Amino acid sequence: MDPKKNESMMKICFFELLCVSAMMLIGSPLLAEEKLFVAKPFTPEKSFTAGIEGPACDAEGNIYVVNFLEQQTIGKTTPDGETSVFLKLPGKSVGNGIRFDRSGVMFVADYMGHNVLKIDIQTREVEVYAHSDEMSQPNDIAIMSDGTLFASDPKWSDGAGRIWRINLDGSVELAADNLGTANGIDVSPDGKTLYVNESVQQNVWKFTITPEKKLVDKKLVKKFDDHGFDGMRCDVDGNLYITRYGKGTVIKLSPAGEVLQEIDVLGARPSNICFGGPDGRTAYVTEVEHQRLVTFRVDRPALSWKRWRE
Repeated sequence: MDPKKNESMMKICFFELLCVSAMMLIGSPLLAEEKLFVAKPFTPEKSFTAGIEGPACDAEGNIYVVNFLEQQTIGKTTPDGETSVFLKLPGKSVGNGIRFDRSGVMFVADYMGHNVLKIDIQTREVEVYAHSDEMSQPNDIAIMSDGTLFASDPKWSDGAGRIWRINLDGSVELAADNLGTANGIDVSPDGKTLYVNESVQQNVWKFTITPEKKLVDKKLVKKFDDHGFDGMRCDVDGNLYITRYGKGTVIKLSPAGEVLQEIDVLGARPSNICFGGPDGRTAYVTEVEHQRLVTFRVDRPALSWKRWRE
């Protein structure tokens, strides 16, 4: 064969190989544009009870959700979507909101026992970290960078609520009174603002957190005209992701009260939300209608994920 002709054929083959490789890469998930704010099921329907709540991710990306298979349990769902019973709470305790501190200790709002429970996820030992008979039912938990907790405390029968501060020694102090049905709660990235929503009254409020961790200067962030609220979490920019119970969506709300996104979560009753994944941009939502977790991707990492890495 003519050497020049052979060299020409080799160049053509190499060019064709490059074209095929480029086409394969363009169609691959690595280069395809990621779909954001689009929910999909993550666990099977009816795998949790109607008390599905929590949720919270550990440093490895496992998701902990209360009431898996039966009441009083805490389920552990892997990043691949496989769920098993992590533990069963003692006595009559039933969990609701879950948060982790930076060291990996789990805190659980126990609304039946009027407690905040502390759980070592290595030994699975459960202890009462904070208790007050004055609590109607600790519902959800926010955590500051130093480990100080705030717990929302709705009294559904009266349409009222309060916020409690749980100090580092486990002592409980009333932080705010005369609220509506206080539910979702979280702390801003700079640790200077506490947000709380009211399920029945459909308000989102903010408080200034003083250096002494007192709540002052209550201001309305936004009032809605329909549907309730439940869980709420901050991203690293201070935007709030809030579950719209009854509407079947999660909204992304700016600190100024502007609705930036609204995500359909494939069921009418989303109860709470957390974030995980390798980059902190995977949302997990507990959804009561279908009793399952759903998931979607977001554009910015969650504050809780960032704190695992500080």
